[in-house]
Amino acid sequence: MNPEIRTIAVLGAGTMGRGIAHVAAVAGYGTRLFDVAGAVLEKALASIEKNLAKGVELKKLAADVAARARDAISVHTDLAAAVTGADLVIEAVPEDIALKVETFREAARHTPAEALFATNTSALSVTEMAAASGRPERFAGMHFFNPVHLMRLIELVRGLQTSEATLAALRAVGERMGKEVVLVNEAPGFVTSRINALIGNEAFRMLQEGVASAEDIDKALKLGLNHPMGPFEMVDLVGLDVRLSILEFLHKTLGEAYRPSNLLVQHVRAGRLGRKVGRGVYVYNEHGEKIG
Repeated sequence: MNPEIRTIAVLGAGTMGRGIAHVAAVAGYGTRLFDVAGAVLEKALASIEKNLAKGVELKKLAADVAARARDAISVHTDLAAAVTGADLVIEAVPEDIALKVETFREAARHTPAEALFATNTSALSVTEMAAASGRPERFAGMHFFNPVHLMRLIELVRGLQTSEATLAALRAVGERMGKEVVLVNEAPGFVTSRINALIGNEAFRMLQEGVASAEDIDKALKLGLNHPMGPFEMVDLVGLDVRLSILEFLHKTLGEAYRPSNLLVQHVRAGRLGRKVGRGVYVYNEHGEKIG
């Protein structure tokens, strides 16, 4: 039997982790947010507070719900403290399989045996991480989308040994967070990352070939194909280093169609990683607003 999910530990307080903590707290879960860096946790709390306040301002979130969500979140720089007694652990550390495997191994030492584990990976092997956790039947992927508090989808990813009870419990968590859930059998890149990587990579190839400017490629996909964001706006939001890592994995597992564009590689080598550093394909001010 799976436990009733009351407490969620989110491992990693970067863009995705803080977003997952936000929606978990709004959904009424006791939420523990872990990161090795105290400064990152401070930044995460400030971001969550800003987004909660914006939700109240826009009347999309009741003021009392926002207040309860703030109170529901605790922050931790000690992994054991974050996961001890948690009913569900959601990992959102950087897209490095060795780091994720080690994170789950360590978390499993301190987490109740009946607790569920989930990874927010956008492409890597759920089954490999599940094996490292020592509880593969209680392990699945929960792929959220950025910005988590606004994007409605979760890809629920079944690993080789994921139980039906685990899938049902995690689907219920996602729905309580206000998300639509699609079930995906594990495959490199799942559904969305596999398709989105192709679109973004082809956009870089077109830019490199001089087919059109970045602005016009973005405008063409938004107005002609009804995409809410252009591929360059999207990659600047996600992070060019993150996109390159996904493409390298998909190239290795799925073949030449996913070979990273040379221009994307150059951007990453130049440190142009997107909004988080103020420059990617476009240039951004300190508020994350595009200025060039």
